Amino acid sequence: MGQVIDNELLEILACPESHASLVHHGDWLYSTDEKTRRRYPVRDGIPIMLIDESEVVDEGEFRRVMETVKG
Repeated sequence: MGQVIDNELLEILACPESHASLVHHGDWLYSTDEKTRRRYPVRDGIPIMLIDESEVVDEGEFRRVMETVKG
């Protein structure tokens, strides 16, 4: 089970690379930008919004996560 991120915090955070909004899935915050497909870790409830700490996910995982979080 993933960490809990406050919705107000999630609304003001953005991907530092693309400036796209983020969605929370598991222990990660995923950028909604399909070109960069970055995800940022959440450790002990704290989003780590550093590009050096992020990962680029493959297109299949990106689409699966976006479908999951949108309902």
